[in-house]
Amino acid sequence: MSKELTAKLLVELWFDKWTIGDFMNLPIADNFSHTSPFGTIEGKSAYLDLVQANKDKFLGYEFVIHDVIAEHDRACVRYTAVQGEFSLDVSEWHYCKNGLITSVVAYYHIGDVRDDRQLE
Repeated sequence: MSKELTAKLLVELWFDKWTIGDFMNLPIADNFSHTSPFGTIEGKSAYLDLVQANKDKFLGYEFVIHDVIAEHDRACVRYTAVQGEFSLDVSEWHYCKNGLITSVVAYYHIGDVRDDRQLE
């Protein structure tokens, strides 16, 4: 992968790969980490193994990109992931180095709001 790829281009490539289901060729570094409300996965191999074991939850999405704010080595993306009747609104930070994504930090809601946290 070329070192000239900026964070914006890497994010575009990331979503292109997910859209076609080519997760084994994501532009991620060996020391890649992915943080989400489910926790942090450390390492490219561990991440790809998790996706492989849970393809039904990771593949088959259409991505509606709402915003991308990018600098050379990082980007923030706001999108909606749609899989059949299921949709998920997500904001992610992508951090890059040497033409690869080194980490993604994803923010999204994964459950009901507790009663004590409801707005009145």
